[in-house]
Amino acid sequence: MAQTECTSCNDLRNQLGLKEEDINSIQKINSRGLILAACFGGAALGISFVCIPFVLPGFRKYCLPYVPASNEQVTNVLKGLKFCDRSKRLLDIGSGDGRIVIAAAREGFNSDGIELNTVLVYYSRYSALKNGLKARFFKRDLWKFDCSPYGNIVIFGVEQMMAPLEEKFTRELVRGTKIIACRFPLPNLTPIHTIGSGIDAVWLYEV
Repeated sequence: MAQTECTSCNDLRNQLGLKEEDINSIQKINSRGLILAACFGGAALGISFVCIPFVLPGFRKYCLPYVPASNEQVTNVLKGLKFCDRSKRLLDIGSGDGRIVIAAAREGFNSDGIELNTVLVYYSRYSALKNGLKARFFKRDLWKFDCSPYGNIVIFGVEQMMAPLEEKFTRELVRGTKIIACRFPLPNLTPIHTIGSGIDAVWLYEV
């Protein structure tokens, strides 16, 4: 049977006028094609894996997309933190790449961040470790996370989530807790300080 197949292959090669070196070249091209296909397939799978955590927020009831804080926003948050008690823990809700938590830790706050994006959580942990800071980052859903242990809260929210978030704060936070809202204010509470303007503005509240 094997001899018959080999004879058929030789007949086909002769009919096509292919030489031995032509057959070898075709085999090499096929091998390279398979290797390239495997590489591109692996790269596409890897990119998909990394992108999934960034796409999923769009399917939640309240979408909190990852938008890095600008230098001006970080500066304004730090100005707001001057009115806060460093002896009380700080929580950044939707901490993203961790820059607010790390900046607060540099100012002497015991700082934590919660974030649903796994990639950003690990990146934030790496950044804190690289900078020698004891900031902590947790992969948590903000609506299921208990904020009551914290005396300082920072939130970069979107407009449609600020009212439900204010209700959550009213239920959980103890008297005297400071809240720094960025980009959008809380709808019903009256800020004790407003720092900056426009998209870089932050509002400081006291429960």
